[in-house]
Amino acid sequence: MKALLKSGPHPGFELVDRPEPEPGHADVKIRVCTTGICGTDLHIQSWDAWAQGAITTPLVPGHEFYGEVVQVGADVRDVRPGDRVSGEGHIVCGTCRNCRAGRRQMCIRTVSVGVQRDGAFAEYVVLPETNVWVHRDPGITPELGAIFDPFGNAVHTALSFPLVGEDVLITGAGPIGLMAVAVARHAGARKIAITDVSRARLELAVKMGADLAVDVSRDRLAQAQHQLRMAEGFDVGLEMSGRATALREMIDNMTHGGRIALLGLPSEPITVDWSKVVTHMLTLKGIYGREMFETWYAMSAMLSSSPVLHAAISGVITDVLPAAEWERGFGIARGGLGGKVVLDWTHI
Repeated sequence: MKALLKSGPHPGFELVDRPEPEPGHADVKIRVCTTGICGTDLHIQSWDAWAQGAITTPLVPGHEFYGEVVQVGADVRDVRPGDRVSGEGHIVCGTCRNCRAGRRQMCIRTVSVGVQRDGAFAEYVVLPETNVWVHRDPGITPELGAIFDPFGNAVHTALSFPLVGEDVLITGAGPIGLMAVAVARHAGARKIAITDVSRARLELAVKMGADLAVDVSRDRLAQAQHQLRMAEGFDVGLEMSGRATALREMIDNMTHGGRIALLGLPSEPITVDWSKVVTHMLTLKGIYGREMFETWYAMSAMLSSSPVLHAAISGVITDVLPAAEWERGFGIARGGLGGKVVLDWTHI
């Protein structure tokens, strides 16, 4: 099969021929149709400090995908050949305290697809049956199915706190931040503001349902509050950027008792005014991945019941390229000017 390979401890990938993976007794083999390019993949491609500490080469990266089941192991019960599927990229142990308590997203032995084991930038990928999500809704296109993983990040983050009637601030208008706008709107938020420095992404955010898109290279959130006729600050914050300035400005503009969900991973330590967190009685909650599998049920239910949300999330995908043009796709994703980039593995 054709696959993108990180062949050694150096920058770049290679499109090479690799042996097809074979499923074990509890595994599912999937013919990959489409894959999304994630920030994690960009780190692995550039071989930055995070990648050097997180992965061992050789490795086939990629964890956002949609495909068709072609083979199942002898002990697989509920997934069948021909099923159209996506995959939960965090493989858990099943026996630690959190797994046994039903909090699998908090497993202490998590192994990540495309990071600690071969992933989906290939014609075939193998996953445990427990990680396979079967799409029952015929409205899930191969492109939309490829971004269920990051859509799940947006849903997990946005629905961490009740949003009905609340004023929501989102920092970072990357693909996940954009999807969070649509989710917050669907969930009943009153006013939604989003920040970034990319004009193109801020324009996308308005199309997704944001009331105000703030270019923080020019404007401040205090002005945004005034424009939205807010009196006391934002009720809920969704931090998607991982940037120190974004988190600090978010804290400065929260109402007393405000709640912040943090998904963005910072590249360096962040200094926070903890006295303000304490005296303003703010709640800060870290978010990682998706709730297994409540977030997946919520994603599927919302998309199947809301044509508006379905159209908005589909609209986050701005580029679909043949997998053979993976270098161009990674260049577009790294440029940070558009939405989600998807590679089509049926055209190599």
